[in-house]
Amino acid sequence: MKKLAIIAVLAALAAAYFAFDLGQYLTLEGVKALAAGTAAFQRDNPLVVVAGFFLAYVVVTAASFPGAAIMTLAAGALFGVVWGTVIVSFASTIGATLAFLSSRYVLRDSIEARFGERLKAINAGLERDGAFYLFSLRMIPVFPFFMVNLVMGLTRIRTLTFMWVSQIGMLLGTIVYVNAGTQLARIDSLSGIASPAVLGSFVLLGIVPWIAKGIIGLIKRRKVYAGFRRPRKFDRNLVVIGAGSAGLVSAYIAATVKAKVTLVEAHEMGGDCLNTGCVPSKAIIKSAKVAATMRHADRYGLAAVEPEVPFKAVIARVLDTIKAIEPHDSVERYTGLGVDVVKGYAKIIDPWTVEIALNDGGTQRLTTRSIIIASGAEPVVPPIPGIEESGYLTSETMWQAFAQMDAAPQRVAVLGGGPIGCELSQALARLGSEVTQVEMADSLLGREDADVSALAREVLEADGVRVLTGHKAVRIEQRELVAEHDGGEVRIAFDALIVAIGRKARLTGFGLEDIGVDTGKTVTTDEFLATKFPNIFAAGDVAGPYQFTHTASHQAWYASVNALFGTFRKFKADYRVVPAVTFLDPEVARVGLNEREAAEQGIAVEVTRYELDDLDRAIAESETKGFVKVLTPAGGKDKILGATIVGAHAGELLAEYVLAMKHGIGLNKILGTIHSYPTMAEANKFAAGNWKRANKPEGLLRWVEKYHTWMRG
Repeated sequence: MKKLAIIAVLAALAAAYFAFDLGQYLTLEGVKALAAGTAAFQRDNPLVVVAGFFLAYVVVTAASFPGAAIMTLAAGALFGVVWGTVIVSFASTIGATLAFLSSRYVLRDSIEARFGERLKAINAGLERDGAFYLFSLRMIPVFPFFMVNLVMGLTRIRTLTFMWVSQIGMLLGTIVYVNAGTQLARIDSLSGIASPAVLGSFVLLGIVPWIAKGIIGLIKRRKVYAGFRRPRKFDRNLVVIGAGSAGLVSAYIAATVKAKVTLVEAHEMGGDCLNTGCVPSKAIIKSAKVAATMRHADRYGLAAVEPEVPFKAVIARVLDTIKAIEPHDSVERYTGLGVDVVKGYAKIIDPWTVEIALNDGGTQRLTTRSIIIASGAEPVVPPIPGIEESGYLTSETMWQAFAQMDAAPQRVAVLGGGPIGCELSQALARLGSEVTQVEMADSLLGREDADVSALAREVLEADGVRVLTGHKAVRIEQRELVAEHDGGEVRIAFDALIVAIGRKARLTGFGLEDIGVDTGKTVTTDEFLATKFPNIFAAGDVAGPYQFTHTASHQAWYASVNALFGTFRKFKADYRVVPAVTFLDPEVARVGLNEREAAEQGIAVEVTRYELDDLDRAIAESETKGFVKVLTPAGGKDKILGATIVGAHAGELLAEYVLAMKHGIGLNKILGTIHSYPTMAEANKFAAGNWKRANKPEGLLRWVEKYHTWMRG
């Protein structure tokens, strides 16, 4: 009702404006006539004229009527420069604020509901630079002020900020127009004021805030670098610390654009992904899947057999897979690309100097214009009593330990119910171990929807994993993990304990604390991936917010380009469309929102599902477990807000949704795209078809039915 009341008041003002032809008074000739006709009345009743003019100005600006510029001229003609400026300055600010608040109260909620994701970035920018931005708009009269009022009302800028910046920002323009109004009799048109020369000076005035911002930035940089001496010349354009995914891509880009770059790595090239993470885990998952296929060969009309698992040979294959991929990330390859690869431990001495403790002895110091920290992450080990004496394994130590075993460990306790814990639990169970998975939360894969978590538990238990959710590990006694559950204790015996509760950024040993680089759980960076020092960047797991190889590579582009060319232009890291895959069997793949996150963020969505047990290819391959789930805005729009796929090859199937979301392609276009038959990818098209059926135009179809009936006679 309040919104309707505001709309009604504005509508009434608009009706009065046109009904009484008030626009005739808001012209140059109308103002001249008004000034001449009210001179005597103003001498006898000055306060009445001031109050009436003030109120009229507020109404005109609050209702966003044309004519504010003319009224500013009138203020000069009626009250002179000083009082005219004072009256207009306050009246225009009050009127603009009322228009701002009307727009905010009436329109903002509906606009945010429709364009919420796009407005997030705008609001974030206004939170940082809102005053500067608004000041610029106010200083340049080529931007209609009434539009500035209405558009700003749709953002999250504070009302008080809007008021004081508007008052100051409009002041110079007000003075120019009021002063011109004192010469009203000599002015024949607004072009006398809004000449190219005058507007050009206004444009220059509008640039002043940004020049001021640049000066402030320079002052801040001087303050940040205080106490450090910048070299006159540099040995390198870029030094990259860490040769994982982020470091390799950063060095590759730098070498490609002919920068002189040094890549420092203390251990193995390729980082965690190649040596202890993605590559070895996917290799053992494949071996485990083959074992499971043999065990269930009757699903394919063959005789089921219990596979023999020579565990040493399985792990040898895993290590051979690493060796086969190693040349892609090798010292030789990157040296050939033009990268100076140094094996050793890097420490940042000052913002432009890196000291390297070489693996073969000695030290090397390099000065560099920019630095990228890409030191990655390491497994989190909880402070559970007895864990240090337990001989626990992590993703970093597991593979070499397994290589020493002749058979798979008989009893395995996996601590953690996230993606890594689930993948390893299923793989080891399929290879013959008795696996108990312990998770403190009430469900596995806690970031996923409840139906995904439930399916993950179902498939793990089907492979023989004993899943204990709601169990908190409290201590380890000899070869037993003791967990607390429902007020009691549960003991889990193990021959191997694998800790997989997450990973944390590697932050120590690189000199970050010595030079004052801000860190928390990760290195603190801005939207350009720069630290407090504009020439020191971070990318990958050490920077967050994601711990995926593909996001590390993605960030590396921004970090390296900003480090090398940020003087000319900087690019904000883009996290709008980030896919993730958990390599269970069946796989769990997701991009964008899921139902859990939509509910937490208060976003109204429509959920469309397609079950894989209806897909021809899935039926033919006995891979019918799983589904495709797509989230779109409530109200029938086909924009894809998120997609979750559970099923065989879900990681590959997800790519279509990643591409669609990245480039604004909706479900209608996916439905209209030819998908090869029979393929798993048809599931995406059929999901789009389900959405289309749920949103078909019922009213139109009723008329179409009547048309066809009429056509039949």
